[in-house]
Amino acid sequence: MGGQAVRWTAEQVMALAPDDASRRAGNKLAPPGPWTEAGWGDGAVWGQCKGSGSKPYQTVVDLDGGQGPGYRCSCPSRKFPCKHALGLLLLWAGGETTVAEGGGPPEWADGWLGDRRRRAERKAGRAPAGAPDGAEAEPAAGTGQGADDEARAEAAHRRAAQRAERITAGAQELEQRLADLLRGGLAGAEQRGYAPWEEMAARMVDAQAPGLAARIRELGAIPGSGEGWPGRLLAECALLHLLVGGWRRAAELPAPLADTVRTRVGLTLEAADLLAEKQARVRDEWLVLAQRDAEEGRLTVRRVWLYGRTVERHALLLSYGAGGRAPELALPVGSVLDAELAYYPGSGSLRAALGQRYGAPLPGFQPPGAGVREALEDYAGTLREDPWAESRPCVLEGVLPVPPSATETADGTAGSGQSGRAGQGAAGWQLAAMDEESALPVAPGTGAAALWRLLALSAEGPVTVFGECGHRGFAPHTAWHEGRAVPL
Repeated sequence: MGGQAVRWTAEQVMALAPDDASRRAGNKLAPPGPWTEAGWGDGAVWGQCKGSGSKPYQTVVDLDGGQGPGYRCSCPSRKFPCKHALGLLLLWAGGETTVAEGGGPPEWADGWLGDRRRRAERKAGRAPAGAPDGAEAEPAAGTGQGADDEARAEAAHRRAAQRAERITAGAQELEQRLADLLRGGLAGAEQRGYAPWEEMAARMVDAQAPGLAARIRELGAIPGSGEGWPGRLLAECALLHLLVGGWRRAAELPAPLADTVRTRVGLTLEAADLLAEKQARVRDEWLVLAQRDAEEGRLTVRRVWLYGRTVERHALLLSYGAGGRAPELALPVGSVLDAELAYYPGSGSLRAALGQRYGAPLPGFQPPGAGVREALEDYAGTLREDPWAESRPCVLEGVLPVPPSATETADGTAGSGQSGRAGQGAAGWQLAAMDEESALPVAPGTGAAALWRLLALSAEGPVTVFGECGHRGFAPHTAWHEGRAVPL
C-alpha cells in the first residue's frame, strides 16, 4: 500500500453517516466495550462487535482500496456505512490504545478486501479481467465494434446539437427578461418576491442550462438582503448578461474562455471521459487542504480542496449526496493522497476528476503560503480569465486574525465586549499580514466558532491558513498549528 494510512478524525467519520439516526447509533458503539479483535493495517480497519445474537458482527472498512472507502458488515442493515462501521471508525479515530496497528486482517476480512481491490484495478483499466499482469485489452475482431462506436458517436453528436439549440433558445428568453427587469426598474424586485426568479430558473432547467438556473436563483436572494442590494443585484445581472452573450458568441472566443462559458452555463464533461485521456491525467502527491459540505436544494455538495506537491497547483473535487445521504468521497484533511487527477477544461479551471489512487491517505505536510497582496493579485488574474469566479483558493502565510473592536458592533453602535463580538460571526473580522501592513476582511457566513478557534491557534504568533479569497473577503477553512492541519 506504500505506507500506513493516517487516522481520521471523529468529524471526518461522522461526515460519512447516511443520516442523523446512524450518527447517534454509531456514537453508542464508539467505546471499546463491545469490540473484540479490532485492528488496522494495509489501509483497512476491522473488528467484531457484540450484538443481540450469539455471534458478533464482523465489520471491515477499506479506507481506500483505489476507489474510496468501502464497508462490509455481517449485520442485516441496508445502510452504508452501517452503525457498526461508524462505531468501528470512531473507535479507530480515538487513538492507538483502542485499535492497535500491525498485523494483517483476519481471513474473513482479507477475502473481501482482496476482491474489492481487484475490482478497483480492473475498473481503472490497469489489468483487464482475466488478463495476465502487464497485458492490455485488445479490440475484439469481427464484432462490428468500429461500426457501433461510430453510431454511438453520431448519436452523441446529435444529442449535443439538440441541447445547444435548447440552451440558445433559453438564453435568448433570459436576455429579454433581464432587459424587461431593467426597463421596469430594480425597485420593484423586492415587492415581487422570489416567485418570478424561481419561475425563470425553472425555464432554464427546461432549456438544459443548469448553470444559468443556479445563477438566477442566487439573484432571487439579493432583493431585500440588506443595505445596498440594488447595486449588488445590478452587478449580478450584468454578469449574467455577460455570460449569456458569451454563450451566443462562444465560437468567436478563445478556446479556454469558450470552455469556461460552456462550463458556467452548465455543459460539463463526464469524469470517465476526462480520465480516459492518459495525457490529461496528472499523478502527484495531493495534500487534502479542506473538506466542506453545503446544502444546495435537495443535494448535499461536498467540496474537497487539494494541492499538488510537485505540480504546485490547487484542485477541487466535487461529490454529491441525495436524499439526506452524505456524499461518498471523504478524505482526511491534512493527509496526502498519491493519485491521478484530470482537470476539467476552462480558463484556469481548478475542478478535477479523481482517478486511480495508489494507496490510502498518508500523513501530510504544511503547504507553501503567500501574502495578502499576492492572494489579491491571484484572484484578480482569475477574474481576467473567468469574470464569473466567486473566489480563488489560496494559502495565507504569516497572518493574524483580528476581531472587531470591543466597543464597536457590526452596525457601528456600542458593543459589550467579547461575548457581543462572538455573536456577530464574520462581521468586522480581518486577517492581517504582519509583514505587509495589509489585511483581508473575513467573508460573511464564516462561523463565529471557527473564528475564535483560529484566534486561539494564533496565540503564539502568526499562522498559516487555507481558504478562499474572493470579492466577499477571505473564507478560512483550515489552519496549521505546529505542523498539524486543524479544520475550522
